[in-house]
Amino acid sequence: MNISVVIPLLNEAESLPELHTWIAKVMQTNNFSYEILFIDDGSTDKSWNIITELSQKDKNVKGLKFLRNYGKSQALHLGFAKAKGDVVITMDADLQDNPDEIPELYDLIQKQNFDLISGWKKKRYDSVLAKNIPSKLFNWCARKTSGLKLHDFNCGLKAYKNEVVKNIDVYGEMHRYIPVLAKNAGFKKIDEKVVQHQARKYGTTKFGMDRFINGFLDLLTISFLTKFGKRPMHLFGALGSLLFLIGFLFALYLGVDKLFINKTGRLITQRPQFYISLVSMVIGSQFFIAGFLGELILRNSKDQERYKVEEELNI
Repeated sequence: MNISVVIPLLNEAESLPELHTWIAKVMQTNNFSYEILFIDDGSTDKSWNIITELSQKDKNVKGLKFLRNYGKSQALHLGFAKAKGDVVITMDADLQDNPDEIPELYDLIQKQNFDLISGWKKKRYDSVLAKNIPSKLFNWCARKTSGLKLHDFNCGLKAYKNEVVKNIDVYGEMHRYIPVLAKNAGFKKIDEKVVQHQARKYGTTKFGMDRFINGFLDLLTISFLTKFGKRPMHLFGALGSLLFLIGFLFALYLGVDKLFINKTGRLITQRPQFYISLVSMVIGSQFFIAGFLGELILRNSKDQERYKVEEELNI
């Protein structure tokens, strides 16, 4: 199979028939063998009914429905696990991503041997204050932190080699950082392509300003996991040892001063150095224990179920 199109969605009933028709037309025009995986992330409108109807008319359409809303990252995780195409394309269901981009994205992966191509919505039709400016700031921070020179990390339109999606773990809300996850997994041929962005035709956006706050928090998380995710003791153990050493040196100074230099001076507990020593050693011990526990958890953790699938169509 040439292409798997993975489409996570939440309450996009109005756009689904048009999106399916558009994608099918592009695929048939270019003689691609394909599948379209609609991942219903707990929609409360008629989205699943429409997906069911589309799957009955077109065997290339496959549907997966979550029992409740788990988030875009979990939907992508499931879609990636089920995708069978040599090239996997992700796009949003709101018609803001253009399916006409698919053939060029496919060529970049299949013929030019890129591992991942991320879309860049150079010209956007979103609100400047609500999305454009925060998005530019967010992407600047992501570039500086990850080392990837991409302009639009969070663009829903991306293309991947199948082996990439099978070897990355999209969890939490890390769908914003899939290129970073791919880089951390060892895939190096990552680039971007300017893609056409379209104004939303139906409904309203499902994301608010909180996504930028969550995005920056996730950026800190992935930065930490990139460097210390497999070796937490290297960070917490080092910090703990340093703080404990500082505290010990203060304690040693106080002891020597009291025993040999200033024998008749004030009590050790009346000196500020005593509290610096005490706090440093206590916090240092806690950091060290945190690193030790992190290592134990890492070595004994088992994968837990992240979501429950209620229904599957044509899978």
